[in-house]
Amino acid sequence: MPNELIFILTVLIYLGSVLGLYKVFGKNGLYAFAVFSTLLGNIAVCKNIDLFGFSTTAGNVLYAATFLVTDILSEKYGKKHATKAVAYSFSIMLLWLLGTQLILWFTPNENDYINESLKVVFGLVPRITIASLIGYICSQNLDVFLYHFIWSKTGNSKKKLWLRNNGSTLTSQLIDTVIFTTLAFWGQYPTNVFLSILITTYVFKAVVALADTPFMYLARKIVPLGETVETIANERKERV
Repeated sequence: MPNELIFILTVLIYLGSVLGLYKVFGKNGLYAFAVFSTLLGNIAVCKNIDLFGFSTTAGNVLYAATFLVTDILSEKYGKKHATKAVAYSFSIMLLWLLGTQLILWFTPNENDYINESLKVVFGLVPRITIASLIGYICSQNLDVFLYHFIWSKTGNSKKKLWLRNNGSTLTSQLIDTVIFTTLAFWGQYPTNVFLSILITTYVFKAVVALADTPFMYLARKIVPLGETVETIANERKERV
């Protein structure tokens, strides 16, 4: 199966999963996806692939999908819940960083056959995760700030939902891409490959950001199980 088709499928699967988890589990489902995507993204980003003739990483869709999570929380519940998702993911990434290194500290016995593979993957984790932590905390907090700044100018306008969604996400993902790519990959690849990864990473994240707009409109209509339109409206009134 060509990478381009896999890319399209992953966009649909991950963005669709955000809505599915939100419908079944409400805010907790969004928190869970935020944690899942940041953890798997730290592994997927280590894999370099070609898409449409450009070099990039396999983790772009996962990282981009986290912005849909915070935008839904901002739109439906307010800044407090969006920042909570960021805090959860940041905390779990710190534990992930510690946990992967603790695994490597164990001395394998003669029956082990996977330690060398773990050393290859988890050996990259400190640099990747630290870069991810810095990029994530900066960009996600910027995303929440910009979303609510635009909200303050547009109000609860369905017609301007695309502006809140794309304006905050496209800007914050640019910051995330520059910080993460520079800290994670500078010096690891020739300059031309590094620049290709940086540019195409943002381009593909921007594509996902634009593609998540209809999912954002669908999320606005979704009433999770166990919630009502009234309870969601009450939380929205309390947004800060």
